[in-house]
Amino acid sequence: MGKRILSQRAGRGTSVFRSPSHLRVAPARYPTLTESTKRGVVVELVHDPGRWVPLARVVLEDGSEFYTPAAEGVYVGQVIYIGPQSPIAVGNILPLNKIPEGTKVFNIELRPGDGGKLARQAGSYSVVLGKSGSYVIVLLPSGEQRTLLGSCRATIGVPAGAGRPEKPLLKAGLSYHKWKVKARKWPRVRGVVMNAVSHPHGGGSHQSVSRSSTVSRNAPPGRKVGHIAAKRTGRTKR
Repeated sequence: MGKRILSQRAGRGTSVFRSPSHLRVAPARYPTLTESTKRGVVVELVHDPGRWVPLARVVLEDGSEFYTPAAEGVYVGQVIYIGPQSPIAVGNILPLNKIPEGTKVFNIELRPGDGGKLARQAGSYSVVLGKSGSYVIVLLPSGEQRTLLGSCRATIGVPAGAGRPEKPLLKAGLSYHKWKVKARKWPRVRGVVMNAVSHPHGGGSHQSVSRSSTVSRNAPPGRKVGHIAAKRTGRTKR
């Protein structure tokens, strides 16, 4: 019969796989979209477990507050502006059509008012490449060029915490705590190193699937591992 594979266990949503959302400080989102420019003060820089980039708590002049990923160089007591008339300075939040070409930005909205979706991780900034009518072309950290509406907001600068990967982990225990605060199971054992009873890829005289691992999109959970509904596999022929 075999045993329950990892993907089946994850589907049950036990404490091993569940996201530790009780550790989260707050959602890091821009405030509601408005036409006016507001002034705010960074009152606190907080550590949000699992995010790997510090959050800045900003209190606006009307008394409301919000959390946003902190830009490198932002400090407690700094005055920032959010809106179309904001000056071009690190930490300020502006629509993309108000940001000069060549400026480094992060926490970019996919749609106006969604709070910020792109380039939010430590050190993963984007660059404003050009403008075409009501759209702005942005170079993402992956190298992809994305065309977005000019009314989508972004923060000037680079997210703080960019040097995190430079420190080696040195031992497995540090990796355990690193992933414990994320919604991810660690360690994740490969199927080809398991016995045949434990995984569809297991068994054999060496570590190899030894057969095609492409499975149907409608395959049952115990069989749905490998290349799921793959249109092609392997190296391309030129």
